[in-house]
Amino acid sequence: MNRNIFITTFLLISFAATAQQTKAPIEKEKWHWGNPNKQNTSAGYAQALKVGDVLYISGTVTTELNEKGVKQVYAGLERSLKQYGLTFQHVVKENLYTTDIEAMKQFNYVRKQFYKGDFPAATWVQIVRLFMPDAKLEVELIAHFPK
Repeated sequence: MNRNIFITTFLLISFAATAQQTKAPIEKEKWHWGNPNKQNTSAGYAQALKVGDVLYISGTVTTELNEKGVKQVYAGLERSLKQYGLTFQHVVKENLYTTDIEAMKQFNYVRKQFYKGDFPAATWVQIVRLFMPDAKLEVELIAHFPK
């Protein structure tokens, strides 16, 4: 009986190990501001990454928390979406990080213009600082491709 348990356990472990080895990596399509490598190797990220019917867009930043800066961020995000034939109407999730949430609230009207009344799920967070020390706003998106 112990031998049967040992053989069964051995077969299960072997099967699991074989299954893990045969899994193909997920297909990723990357884009990074026209960079031929399609990613930033010094910081270690891609601006946009498509997996299946989902597009993940890395944070786009500005050092100015005013109308011009907010418009610059959303225009950059729009450029990322357009690389894949998408618009803000395909965005399902937005994460916004800012060093001054009250200032961002004043310029929310700029952000809303890009969504044209079709708003995604969104999270806004005030933080102490961003990766770029002088950045004041960073926004990342998740968008879905239509079927």
